[in-house]
Amino acid sequence: MPIDITDNCNIGYLCTEKQCYIGNGNKIAFRWIDLNGLVKDYTFTELHTESSRFANVLKNLGYKIGDVFFTFLPKSTEQIISFLGSLKLQLVTGTLFSNFGEDALLDRLGNAEAKVIITKKSFLKKIIKIKEKLPRLEHIILVDIDDHLSESVMSYSKLMNAADITFKVEMTRPDTPSILHYTSGSTGKPKGALHAHKSILMQSKTTEDILQLLPDDVFWCTADQGWVTGTSYGIIGPWSLGISQIHYAGGYDAEAWFKMLAEQRVTVWYTAPTALRMLMREDDSFFENWDLSNLRCIFSVGEPLNPEVILWARRVLGKDIYDTWFQTETGSIMISNRPGLEIKPGSMGIPLHGIQAAIVDDDGTLLPSGVQGNLCVRPGWDSMFITYFNNEEIYRSKFKYGWYWTGDTAKIDEDGYFWFMGRSDDVINTAGHLVSPFEVESALLEISEIAESGVIGVPDEILFEKVVAFISINKNVEWTRDLELKVRLHVSNKASSIATPQEIFVIDSIPKNKSGKIMRRVLKAKYMGADLGDISTLDI
Repeated sequence: MPIDITDNCNIGYLCTEKQCYIGNGNKIAFRWIDLNGLVKDYTFTELHTESSRFANVLKNLGYKIGDVFFTFLPKSTEQIISFLGSLKLQLVTGTLFSNFGEDALLDRLGNAEAKVIITKKSFLKKIIKIKEKLPRLEHIILVDIDDHLSESVMSYSKLMNAADITFKVEMTRPDTPSILHYTSGSTGKPKGALHAHKSILMQSKTTEDILQLLPDDVFWCTADQGWVTGTSYGIIGPWSLGISQIHYAGGYDAEAWFKMLAEQRVTVWYTAPTALRMLMREDDSFFENWDLSNLRCIFSVGEPLNPEVILWARRVLGKDIYDTWFQTETGSIMISNRPGLEIKPGSMGIPLHGIQAAIVDDDGTLLPSGVQGNLCVRPGWDSMFITYFNNEEIYRSKFKYGWYWTGDTAKIDEDGYFWFMGRSDDVINTAGHLVSPFEVESALLEISEIAESGVIGVPDEILFEKVVAFISINKNVEWTRDLELKVRLHVSNKASSIATPQEIFVIDSIPKNKSGKIMRRVLKAKYMGADLGDISTLDI
């Protein structure tokens, strides 16, 4: 059934309080499973009261509609409760990966002019180091301390215990700003894709039409809430339909995952190609130990799904895997495979009903089937981002000739199936996370021993792409194991562990063109042993 927003379009309200009104109050909203396998169930009533309590926490601290709030947490119940609570208060709500370093945090919190952040004590040091550069940041809420450390560093549990469980969600217009996700481009600073509360319409529709969740299903989305998939389909889409979920505190672990799939009787599973490729490395006999008879559908998102993975799943698991495509900017699935549609292994599938996608030449001309070009989507869908936060000019540049330009290249076949070909910029898609080469290069150049740096993404059978760094070091510097360890730790702390190079090559100089731009395609060609192509602009 289409979601009803006639009384209020607030995401927090529709995922919690509205579910109680329509009879789902005693239904399990999610089963939390910690790293030790301990289980705690939360009903929709409990999810509603706890998120309302957190909305009051923020209100009591003086925050109001439009203020910017961030979560900086690993997977946790506090992440879910604070996310929904802040949306009830109509704050702009951003999420950050728990492995972000100081520079990555500063770029995002600074650009968003964040006023309040919820995190854990072990992450506090990173924020304190950059606090002077964040003049708008007023409060840091820590989930794992019992008492306030100061007037600005406060205890989550103490604030929650003092807050009322009743909160009136004010009428929220569909175009009210809601969720802020930052995405990395190939150059410059990360961009904050801002969405509106009406995004829930599209997230709910795709959960029903693509993931095809039913009222009695048990759903599991493995994505971290620092990523758009983790919010769109780990929180919003399923709970807008009153679906029960499981949430697991840990990362990839084949045995733990399949134990949960079997014991929790998961019916629909949404995960990433990286995890599926890692599962392929297990011996086939491993999968004979688990009863997956309840598992109806497996979906994948993050990067293209190799045909080999689909064929493996059919042979070993006896299941189809349905690939889905969307972006941080689109907010929800746009092009997809799904049950009832023939799978062409390697294809993205076809657009959702009502979504007009096309392959477009650089001048805006529509290209015929079989010809590679720019993947574009006609604007106007409900979950479309409404701006890049504090960067309207770049936002406008994404719309040309009446299309939203995704930055991906693709082709379409004679049956209307889309086939991903690559990125039109240099962004690296590693394990489903977008990494900016510029961001990694900048972190490398902060190391005194390094004179120049160039970073590329190269194909990898597990990660889809891996981060590879080329560096030139200063005279009289010796490349040692200790220096390599220093480089890896610095990039991990400054950017993120995801951005840490898988391989590092020391070369005499980084190829650049005559205007000083790093020739990453030359680095990639050298790595792949391919033809360097036209190097007439190379500054030799």
